[in-house]
Amino acid sequence: QVQLVESGGGLVQPGGSLRLSCAASGSIVSINTMGWYRLAPGKQRELVAAITSGGTTEYADSVKGRFTISRDNAKNTVYLQMNSLKPEDTAVYYCNANVLDRRSWSWGNYWGQGTRVTVSS
Repeated sequence: QVQLVESGGGLVQPGGSLRLSCAASGSIVSINTMGWYRLAPGKQRELVAAITSGGTTEYADSVKGRFTISRDNAKNTVYLQMNSLKPEDTAVYYCNANVLDRRSWSWGNYWGQGTRVTVSS
């Protein structure tokens, strides 16, 4: 079994910063892409940022220049540094990972439980 556990969400004022973390554990052989998605009320889930095992990154246009994704492969952990936060960044943020599971020796897509980020004065 593979688990993703997020942390770091909370309430922050506009212009502030937060750092999200997501640690993967369990029957992991290898992890390919890890990423962050968000779901805001009344909106569709969107990709915020993603990073491959080799370090290639991609970002949503709305967060470019403000958010930075990184990962520690030794710890199976992905981070999202969020700066210059705006009220429109308010959402539940979900961690996602493409994992080679030791039990089945197949690749699967796994999700965390979500962490809430609220940007408000």
